[in-house]
Amino acid sequence: MVRHLDVLPPAPGYGRDSIAEMFTSAAAALGVPGFANTLSLPAAKRICVVLVDGLGKALLKQRGGHAPFLRRSLENARTLSSAFPSTTAASLASFGTGLAPGAHGMVGYDVLDPAQDKVVNQLGGWDGGVDPRDWQPHPTVFEQVAAELPVITVSLPKFAESGMTQAALRGGSFVPATSGHARTLAAAQALAEHERVLVYLYFNELDKAGHRYGCASAEWGNALEELDSHLRRLAGQLPADTLLLLTADHGMLDVAPAHRYDYSLDPALVAGVRHTGGEPRMVHLYLEPDAGARHREQLAEAWQQAYGKYAWVVERDEAIAHGLFGPVQPAMLPRIGDLMIAAREPIALYDTRRVPAHALSVVGQHGSLTRAERDVPLLVLGSTVGKGGTAGAKRGRGRRG
Repeated sequence: MVRHLDVLPPAPGYGRDSIAEMFTSAAAALGVPGFANTLSLPAAKRICVVLVDGLGKALLKQRGGHAPFLRRSLENARTLSSAFPSTTAASLASFGTGLAPGAHGMVGYDVLDPAQDKVVNQLGGWDGGVDPRDWQPHPTVFEQVAAELPVITVSLPKFAESGMTQAALRGGSFVPATSGHARTLAAAQALAEHERVLVYLYFNELDKAGHRYGCASAEWGNALEELDSHLRRLAGQLPADTLLLLTADHGMLDVAPAHRYDYSLDPALVAGVRHTGGEPRMVHLYLEPDAGARHREQLAEAWQQAYGKYAWVVERDEAIAHGLFGPVQPAMLPRIGDLMIAAREPIALYDTRRVPAHALSVVGQHGSLTRAERDVPLLVLGSTVGKGGTAGAKRGRGRRG
């Protein structure tokens, strides 16, 4: 039973223009063998990739008045697609491994661990029974590049040994820095101190502001202004033969309180469902082992009647055939829900039997297939490729002797 797959948006451009091609293309542009420069980045000796959590391309256009420096790069910006779901766990894992979610297996915010028969979180609450290196066993881009040249991650201290870092961003060295200013200073120093280097610089302030206050809020605009100032300063400190790029893991949209629904209150929507997972805008439903095709059809029909005007109702085989997760390896298949509910209108869906009440207070949301959530920018913020470095960078190297 197909839920209007003919109107599903195209699958992410894995292998062409998705977030998974960002670091692999950067590695190729740095001359590291074994990587394809799919995004046609210019060759450079130093590349810094800035990832801004939650900065969708549509949001940058809408709120560009708060970011005059970033806005100047928008005219020539390219559009990449996030992974599916359009959430940090899936997209950062694709970013770090160069693989689609069907290969790296991080297919949502929280997903079923078949070995434990329980839903496990893949971000801040990594399950103690899951080894991140076994859960995502493929070599990361960082691990491969670090054999050829320095790889430096600049991020918040709490992420140094996080499950996500170990699973998808392991490799190279980690430089902890708390404030945005400290992070940009650390990135500038790493670029100046190495003849060839790949630097990864992470900002999560926009995502946090969006979830708490909404991406249309003054608080979100203030966070964007601070980010713009930090990156303008970094762009002014680039040494020679350096490329400074910016992208994001997903976008965001606001969901009004009246459109945040507790679907567990409707028995027809959870009948025969053993586990629920995912995120409020892309729900994974895992059925009981004895639930057959007929039951799955009935459940899908119940969801279609309840939310079909506001969401895509997609069975696992249909999602895979559509390419939403890319090629799916057999070991990763059970982590994907038997049925998935992907929001296409500004709604959010919760199972309050397993999520705390405060989860329903989240304003900014993401995870689904809308352009607001999946389209992210690829900006060139600065380049001294083929040129001398900036005056600030040259003076900085002189001070260090």
